[in-house]
Amino acid sequence: MKSNEMQEDTSQQEDPPVLDLASRLTQDHHQSLKLWLRMLSCTTKIENEIRSRLRATFGITLPRFDLMAQLERYPQGLRMGELSKRMMVTGGNITGITDQLEQEKLVVRVADPKDGRAYSVKLTPAGRKAFATMAAVHEGWVAELLQDMSAGDKGQLIDLLSQMKQHLYAAGDK
Repeated sequence: MKSNEMQEDTSQQEDPPVLDLASRLTQDHHQSLKLWLRMLSCTTKIENEIRSRLRATFGITLPRFDLMAQLERYPQGLRMGELSKRMMVTGGNITGITDQLEQEKLVVRVADPKDGRAYSVKLTPAGRKAFATMAAVHEGWVAELLQDMSAGDKGQLIDLLSQMKQHLYAAGDK
C-alpha cells in the first residue's frame, strides 16, 4: 500500500457531533422535549459565551451585568426584593452582587423615604456610564453569535417564541 493511500481523506469526514443536552435525544422522544432541549442548548451556549466575554473584557460576571441592566431600566431604583424577583434569584444573591457593585461605586443604596427600614438600589453616574459601554459591546456580541441566521429566520423565530410565551402564560393563569 502506498503511504498516500494510508492517509485518511479528511475532506469527506464529518465534523464531530456536538455533545449537548439535545444530543442525547432519539426519534422516540416527544417533539416537545426535543424542542425544549434544543432551545436550552442554544441558550446555554450563547449564555456561556457571553459570560466568558464579559469576564475577559470587563472583569464582570453575568449576574452583576444583569443586575445593572435591571437598574438601567429603572433610574429611580429598585428595592432588593424587586431585583430578586426580576432576576429570579434569592435575596442573598442580590445582596452579595449589590455589595460588590457598591464597593466598585457602580451602584448606591438609597433609603426609602416611605419606609425607613427599606432601601432601593440605583446606578451611580459611573455605573450608568460603565453599563452603557458594556451593553453596547454585549449587543454586538449577540449580533455576532446570531449572524449566520437570516433576518427572516430571526423574525420567524421571534414570532414563534412570542406565541409560545403567550400560550405558556395563558396556561399558567388557568
